[in-house]
Amino acid sequence: MDARLTNITADVIAEDEARFPEVFTMPLRAKLVRVLVFGGGSMLLLYGLIRFGFFSEKFWGAFGRLGIMFGQMFPPTGWDQIALFSHAIGETLSMAFIGSLVGGILAIPFACMASKNLMPVRPVQFSFRRFADVLRSADYLIWGLIFVRAMGLGPIPGIMAIIIVDTGILITLYSEALENIDRKPIDGIKASGGGRLQVLRFGVMPQVLPVILSNALYMFESNTRAATILGIVGAGGIGFLLSDNLRAFEFSNACTIILMIIAVVYVIDYM
Repeated sequence: MDARLTNITADVIAEDEARFPEVFTMPLRAKLVRVLVFGGGSMLLLYGLIRFGFFSEKFWGAFGRLGIMFGQMFPPTGWDQIALFSHAIGETLSMAFIGSLVGGILAIPFACMASKNLMPVRPVQFSFRRFADVLRSADYLIWGLIFVRAMGLGPIPGIMAIIIVDTGILITLYSEALENIDRKPIDGIKASGGGRLQVLRFGVMPQVLPVILSNALYMFESNTRAATILGIVGAGGIGFLLSDNLRAFEFSNACTIILMIIAVVYVIDYM
C-alpha cells in the first residue's frame, strides 16, 4: 500500500475518522474520567496540605528554627569520640549484613512456594503470598519495638526486625521473578528426565539468580539506613548514639555522626 503524504486527502482523513473515532477525539466518558481523577487528586492534595498545616505559621515558622539548628551543627565536633562512632557504625553494618543475608536466604524457599508456576496448589501458594504480606506489613520500627520489648536493648532486636521485613519483601520480589521465567529450559530438563531439584537448579535458578542478587544487594544498602533508624528505638548501632546526641542538643556531634552515615551509604552504593 502506497502511504505517501500526497495520497492522504481530506476524504481519506474523514473516512478514517468515521472508522476510528477514538483515535481522533477522546470520548466524553474518557474526558469525564480524566477530569474526575485529576480534579479529585488535586482536591485531596489541597485538603491534606490544609489539614496538616502546610500553610500555617507552624510549618513556615519552623524553617527559622531549623536554620538555627543547622547553624549549630557546624563545624562538626566529637572527633575525640571517633573510635566510639566507628565501632557503632561497624555494629550498624553488621546488623544490616546479617539481617540481609538471613532474610535473603529464607526468602528463596518461601518464594518458590509463593510463585504460581512452581506451586500448582493454589491454596498453598495463596497462603505463602499472604504470609509475605504479614511479614512486610509492619515497618522496621514496629518490629524493632516489639523485639526490643521482648529481648531488651542491643543489636539482636534490630537484626530480627530486618530479617522479618526483608523476608516478607523478598518473598514477593523473588516470587514475581520466578513467575516471569522462560518455560522452555524447564520443559527441556523435564523431557530429558530431570527431577524437581534438577529443574530448580538448572532451569530456574540461572534465570532468576541475577534478579535475586540485585534485590539482595539493594536490600543491604537499604538496611544500612534501616539499622540506623532502629538504633533510635534502642536496637544498638550508630542510630542510638545519634539519638542520644540529638536529645542532649549536641548538634555538632550529631553532624559528625550524620556525615559518617552518609559516607558509609555512599561507599556501599559505589561498591
